[in-house]
Amino acid sequence: MRQLARHLAIASLPLSILAVTATPASADVELPSTMAWTTYGTNSSGYAQAVAIGGMLQEHYDTSVRILPGDNDVSRMTPLKQGRVNLCACGISSYYGAEGVLMFAHPDWGPQPLRVITTSTASFGLSLAVAGDLGVETPADLKGKRVAYIRGDDALNKGTEAYLAFGGLTWDDVERIDYPGYGRSFDGIIAGNVDASFTTTVTPPAQQLASSPRGISWPVLDPNDAEGWERMQAIAPYFRPHEVTSGAGGISADNPLPSASYPYPIVVANEDLDDKVAYGLIKALQDHYDDYKDAAPGAAGYALEYQDLQWVIPFHDAVVDYYEEIGVWTEEMQAHQDHLVERQNLLLDTWEQFMSGDVPEDEDAFREAWMAARAEALTEAGFDPIFE
Repeated sequence: MRQLARHLAIASLPLSILAVTATPASADVELPSTMAWTTYGTNSSGYAQAVAIGGMLQEHYDTSVRILPGDNDVSRMTPLKQGRVNLCACGISSYYGAEGVLMFAHPDWGPQPLRVITTSTASFGLSLAVAGDLGVETPADLKGKRVAYIRGDDALNKGTEAYLAFGGLTWDDVERIDYPGYGRSFDGIIAGNVDASFTTTVTPPAQQLASSPRGISWPVLDPNDAEGWERMQAIAPYFRPHEVTSGAGGISADNPLPSASYPYPIVVANEDLDDKVAYGLIKALQDHYDDYKDAAPGAAGYALEYQDLQWVIPFHDAVVDYYEEIGVWTEEMQAHQDHLVERQNLLLDTWEQFMSGDVPEDEDAFREAWMAARAEALTEAGFDPIFE
């Protein structure tokens, strides 16, 4: 079961990766004297991790990191789009930005030329938290239950949709209850007005639900249910099997939960980030991992063994160079990288062509027209549109 947590992150890596610690690379680390990152708010683990990493960079490379917390996905991504920051320690919105969907299917945005520097996959999971008095054991058991829909939060709602899909369900198979925020939805579960809402296993609302009279349960995702995972990843391809070892309701290393997760934070840069900066960052993060891994919650997730080298956003070219130098990059990984870059370039070209035409002024009509053009271009090129 321990291997489930690393199922796809290391499945295709050569065994030698487990012996890699600080393998010398041919190039030295060259970082600027100052860098700027955007992150989640000051009370988030992503912010705390950025502070810890910034301390390491200051100590070893005399690089000062300025951290700009953002209240929402757009406020975190806008400075990166404008070139005012080097990196965004983002959430899954980075994937939506790369794809030009959901909140990025907008005249001011469209697909973004993003590249991954590194990610953190920690011990928690991302799941539907379910009232413990319902006897829900798997996503299929949610049929007919009341499930929260969070207005204005595409990531949470997509996560819920993906969990329902794992169980062979859609929104039509449950009673959708709308809430203005996910914290309010947990108040609703405790009050008996709704039965499930999407979150991470370690959030305070999940802990509060676990301590309430209703209690908490988490649907089990069988790692061997190939059809379930296929349905889930058709909705949200960024989910991966994950053995959760921390969370509300008694989840621990001694009582793990077979579930799902995706990285957080996802540290992304624009494609044109200087190669020396991108290379220097990934090398510094791996060479000095011990200096920051215990300095913030979730920071241990940056370890090499937790990096999914065949995920859904392409890596920066200089990061690929680093992985090649330490001997963990394979031909299969390069083929996957090339596939992702080809997809992204197609999306960027399609957006440019779309915007050069007569586009609707109404935002809803614009979104519908763009998504149709996007789906057509991807399908014709043999790619899965995913979001239609």
